[in-house]
Amino acid sequence: MPVPPAISVRGLRKAYGEKIVLDGLDLDIPAGSIFALLGPNGAGKTTIVTILSTLVPADGGSVRVAGRDPATDPDGVRAAIGVTGQFSAVDGLLTGEENLVLMADLLHLPRSEGRRRAQHLLERFDLVDAAHKPAATYSGGMRRRLDLAMGLVGRPRVLFLDEPSTGLDPRSRRGLWDMIRELAATGVTVLLTTQYLEEADQLADRIAVLDHGRIVAEGTADELKSLVPGGHVRLTFSDAVGYDAAARVLTGAVRDDAALALQVAGGGTAYEIRDLLDQLDRLEVKADRLSVHTPDLDDVFLALTGRPAPVEANSR
Repeated sequence: MPVPPAISVRGLRKAYGEKIVLDGLDLDIPAGSIFALLGPNGAGKTTIVTILSTLVPADGGSVRVAGRDPATDPDGVRAAIGVTGQFSAVDGLLTGEENLVLMADLLHLPRSEGRRRAQHLLERFDLVDAAHKPAATYSGGMRRRLDLAMGLVGRPRVLFLDEPSTGLDPRSRRGLWDMIRELAATGVTVLLTTQYLEEADQLADRIAVLDHGRIVAEGTADELKSLVPGGHVRLTFSDAVGYDAAARVLTGAVRDDAALALQVAGGGTAYEIRDLLDQLDRLEVKADRLSVHTPDLDDVFLALTGRPAPVEANSR
């Protein structure tokens, strides 16, 4: 019997006045996977999370989160989810431990269980040494780890991460990514919204590109990259004789005479590479080096949305 998706959305619509924010979205997110919604500010990413997490109602369509309908069973949905927003929910005046215990109290956990859960999460997120310090003294990466830990107090089956690495330096961001991977490995379903192409590429099992309230493409990172032309194989030769012979046979190859390199259009599949090498073998010519170049998610974003991807703050 097939396992039902952790999140299922059909025809989701939301508007604020005349502005249509979500325009008929369909989504199926398998249990235990990491799914990324990739898009610029204003694409509708945060609105999807607020609807799925019961914070605002949809105007149309059907939604199921962990088998529950946010419109008719909001308490059931809330019991199954955790949420970490792009802006920290950490109270800077409280210690790390106090923040976690407070979250346990809000979830109505028995006091002893709440304290045990807080201690476990402090250990899991490497915050034991800072447990009794005010969160206002934490670094950005520490606050983000505490924020994520707070979303896990209730042992959610589905975790919503709305731009979780916003404002983090590259080292802290990669540490956060490791934690997200570990969560998914334990069976937690993660819905991640992000503007960062690298984040989606590194983390997500599947990615949906969102633009103007619609999903314009969905697939694995490799599947999305294959939608964009521009892939090629680069062959480098050690001598001019072999280079010239290969250039005559490989129709359409772009020459780089200074580097003795040929650029051959193609996706770099195993079949295409084998065919190239077979052609060279028939000439009794060997390439010194072969490399495959495929479009990245920046190219995908530009091709699908008609504008370049957002620039990360720490790369400006």
